[in-house]
Amino acid sequence: MDLWLWIAIAVVVVFLLWLWGMYNRLIRLKNRVENGWSQIDVQLKRRADLIPNLVKTVKGYVKHEKTVLENVTKARSALVSAKNVPSKAKAENQLTGALKTLFAVAEAYPDLKANENFKMLQEELAGTENKISYARQFYNDTVMRFNQTIEVFPTKMFAKNLGFGRKPFFETKGKDREVVEVDL
Repeated sequence: MDLWLWIAIAVVVVFLLWLWGMYNRLIRLKNRVENGWSQIDVQLKRRADLIPNLVKTVKGYVKHEKTVLENVTKARSALVSAKNVPSKAKAENQLTGALKTLFAVAEAYPDLKANENFKMLQEELAGTENKISYARQFYNDTVMRFNQTIEVFPTKMFAKNLGFGRKPFFETKGKDREVVEVDL
């Protein structure tokens, strides 16, 4: 009887150690997802901070392109006020489209293209776009790893009860994937 008690205790201890390890792994993955989102958020904020300067620089040159500037400003406001991953993703995609239109319009103004402030802001935004792209890829990779981990057996049996649920991907959908066409 003594042997069976020790075996039962050993099984319980091994199970508890496994559960402890699984929980810690899920916490690490959850924190990586949150860090990935934070990196996207930092770059989106940086881009949103650059946009007023860009709009101000462009305003002096493209007086009759008011709609384009208004769309950029509205898209920026939507991004700044968005609260969660899906709404930020949607707002970020709208802003990307508005910026593409703005840069396409800028092509028609040689003086604007030659302006040092405009060039500098365009380069800053291009660098920020690259950082956003990398941060989105890192975030989505981490979300995939997290979601896979909570959906595979045997973790799936415990993840939900421990408070771990699926995380959303940062996605572009429908209209946001279309190439922006500008007809001047």
